[in-house]
Amino acid sequence: MSDETTKTPTGDEPEANKHDPWTQNASVASDKAKQEQASPTAGKPDDDAATLIERQRLAQMEMMDRWIGGVLTEQRRSRRWKLFFRFVLVAIVLGMLSLSAYSVYQAGVGSAMPTQPHLGVVEVTGVISSDSPANAERVIRGLNRAWSSGDTQAVVVHINSPGGSPVQSQRIFAEMMRLRESGDKPIIALVEDIGASGGYYIAAAADEIAASPVSLVGSIGVIYSGFGFNEAIDSIGIERRVVTAGENKAFLDPFKPLDDETVAFWQTVLDSTHQQFIDDVRAGRGERLSDEEEIFSGLIWNGEQAMELGLVDRLDSLESLSRDYLGEVRWENYTPSLDPFDRLTRRFTQTAAQVLGISTSPSPIAY
Repeated sequence: MSDETTKTPTGDEPEANKHDPWTQNASVASDKAKQEQASPTAGKPDDDAATLIERQRLAQMEMMDRWIGGVLTEQRRSRRWKLFFRFVLVAIVLGMLSLSAYSVYQAGVGSAMPTQPHLGVVEVTGVISSDSPANAERVIRGLNRAWSSGDTQAVVVHINSPGGSPVQSQRIFAEMMRLRESGDKPIIALVEDIGASGGYYIAAAADEIAASPVSLVGSIGVIYSGFGFNEAIDSIGIERRVVTAGENKAFLDPFKPLDDETVAFWQTVLDSTHQQFIDDVRAGRGERLSDEEEIFSGLIWNGEQAMELGLVDRLDSLESLSRDYLGEVRWENYTPSLDPFDRLTRRFTQTAAQVLGISTSPSPIAY
């Protein structure tokens, strides 16, 4: 009886054993052992912390390496740009020195007087202004160089100008008249495409004026031009603030309307300047001028028409003039050479002024 109660059939486990704590603990221990075998680091918190710290240290070192690499790359890039800009600066300095040396060389070559008879040419090209190539100082230097050469048979003032500054034009006119009255060689003004206003003012001082049949000649007049913005600033709410000592100091302010009194006064200035122009042209041309009053009205004519009015003496060219005086084509340019860098900056300034529609002349009136 007792044997039957203590034994169970083979393969059948008592129900009580299923919940035996001793058996259950052994099973749990077995599972833990298996987990430890599968993961040797499990259950070792100190080892996990050390591994994490090591990984962080490696990550920081990698980040530091990247940062140092970036700094070095930026330094190399910055060094390249510094070298580039230094190279550009050196190239600019060398270029300017080369241009200056070239201009000095050209001036030396130009100053050597030819030994054969020739025409001495002086160029008056472009707007006549103190800050342009056709300024009084440069032209007068060329005139005196050409005049002092013993082999110069005639001085030719080669004009291709629409006019410009009254003061610069008068200075050149006065020097030409001085040489003309004291000299033993003719001064000939040769008009190329245009010899108008201040350009003709200069030509009038020559012994003779020659031009092409289609050259533009004349425009004996004075001009002032400007803009009025008084209504424009009123419409957009701008207040003009000008403080002067003298009630008429700002009489040509473009932001103030012109009244009748101001216009009448300014007209007297223009008329007086115009009369000086007329008197000098008459002094230079004498009785060769026609009695037509429209000559001084500011009109412009071609060379053929100008010859009929006495503004021009002959229809000719530089080659033809040379053959008349020398029997062959031979002339020398006595115009002082411009510094190439100065020429570049002047041309840039003039082009910018033309694009913007502004005048580079300091005088508000022009021939």
